[in-house]
Amino acid sequence: MKTDKQLQKDVMAELSWEPSINAAHIGVEVEQGVVTLSGHVDNLTQKWTAERVVKRVGGVRAVAFDLAVNLADSDKRNDTDIALSAINTLDYASSIPKGMIHVTVEDGVVTMRGEVSWDFERQAAESMLRGLHGVRNVINLVSIKPRVSLTAVKAEIEAALKRRAYLDAQEINVTVEGDAITLGGKVHSWTEKNLAIHSAWSTPGVRSVIDKTVIV
Repeated sequence: MKTDKQLQKDVMAELSWEPSINAAHIGVEVEQGVVTLSGHVDNLTQKWTAERVVKRVGGVRAVAFDLAVNLADSDKRNDTDIALSAINTLDYASSIPKGMIHVTVEDGVVTMRGEVSWDFERQAAESMLRGLHGVRNVINLVSIKPRVSLTAVKAEIEAALKRRAYLDAQEINVTVEGDAITLGGKVHSWTEKNLAIHSAWSTPGVRSVIDKTVIV
């Protein structure tokens, strides 16, 4: 097991190694494997990239954010321009049903609302809006429209987990209540955790996935 000091050094090195991030203004603190990032980045894409970079470091148990997005004057846009760009982006996206997601913009923060059939649709929309020029943050309030009864999907989720050769499905517990899935038990890496979450979200009609798995 890495000490917090060693983990801090590894995280800082990984952030500095990532060419798409300006790590000069990012502070890193670690306590019991929980990494807290503070300071600021130049745009929203860098903020989300920082999260992905930190999670690939071995020994990281969780990530907390206190990162601000400080846009340069040349990158700032008024809310109307951002809203128009967001609408056009969603309308032209083939992976997102037209007219199902609505956006509001305030001080560069985009809020998404609406209802779609699959989680990948709401995630794809969020990813697209994150990359828009002038966006400081994206709040995803889009819900998942139920398509099937979830009482019969527990076995399907467990089967999906077992198909992953390096994922020990026996150590993951799946419970279903209405349209919510709760994952519990043990996983051995962020990869296993993300695979379990993705399998749950891939079930039609899922509105929420509660992840209680623990990395050991």
